[in-house]
This record gives sequence, C-alpha cells and structure tokens, in this order.
Amino acid sequence: MIRSKTQPRQQPEGELDAGKLELGEDFQDAECLLISEVKVLLEAQYEARKDDKDLSGVFTKTLEYVQKFSRYTNRDTIKEVRALLKPTNLEPFESAQLGNLCCSEYEEAKSLIPSIGDKVSDEDLDSLLKQMDSLKKYQG
Repeated sequence: MIRSKTQPRQQPEGELDAGKLELGEDFQDAECLLISEVKVLLEAQYEARKDDKDLSGVFTKTLEYVQKFSRYTNRDTIKEVRALLKPTNLEPFESAQLGNLCCSEYEEAKSLIPSIGDKVSDEDLDSLLKQMDSLKKYQG
C-alpha cells in the first residue's frame, strides 16, 4: 500500500521512545557504533571496492554522511573515546549518543539524552565531556 504524503504514518503498537531507551526488539542486543567508527568501516569497504564501479547510491550517500558528521578523525582518538565511555554505567546507545553528539556541557547532554538521568553524576559527566572535547581538539 502506498501512502500519500499528506497521510500520517501509523505508529506501531507500544510506541518506541529512544529517550526512555525503548528501542525495540531489533536493537535489544545490538552494538551501537560511533559515527566515526562507521566511517572507518565504510572507508575500508570503499577502498576494497572502489574499482568495482558497483557501489550503490545508498552506500555512497552514507559514506558522505559519516565523513561529514564524524567527530573523530583518526583511529587512535576513536579508541580513546571508546575507552573513556566504557567504564560508565551507561547503556551502549547512550554511550554512542554521547560520543556522536559531542556536547559541551553536562546539561546539554542530559537534555539531549534524557535516559542518562542520574546514572552519572553531573561532575563525572562534565569531566567526561571535557576529556572527549580535548581528544577532539588535539587529535592528529
């Protein structure tokens, strides 16, 4: 069935809400990647297949997207960011969001990722964000 552009999209029963970590069964045990990690993976795929001339439009557009929005430019920095995020009490989705959004203040992070709530103290979150910002600024 084709919907017209004016017809509203029907929501599934039990509407999902990422702000409450209600991501659905498909994402229950899924690994959440940083955009920078996706960039590394897609660039490796591109290098391996660039002579094929068989790259789909979706692949090309996705590669352009991650190249534009990747916050960390080298693998060492990505590993360091992952290492900073690992010991937190955050869910993988929340960690990935923190790494992707690169918030400058803990209030901003808690506003954009409401499920963080009280899992991390304001001081610890502020320290984490400052360390991530420092990595972003001084990456090679």
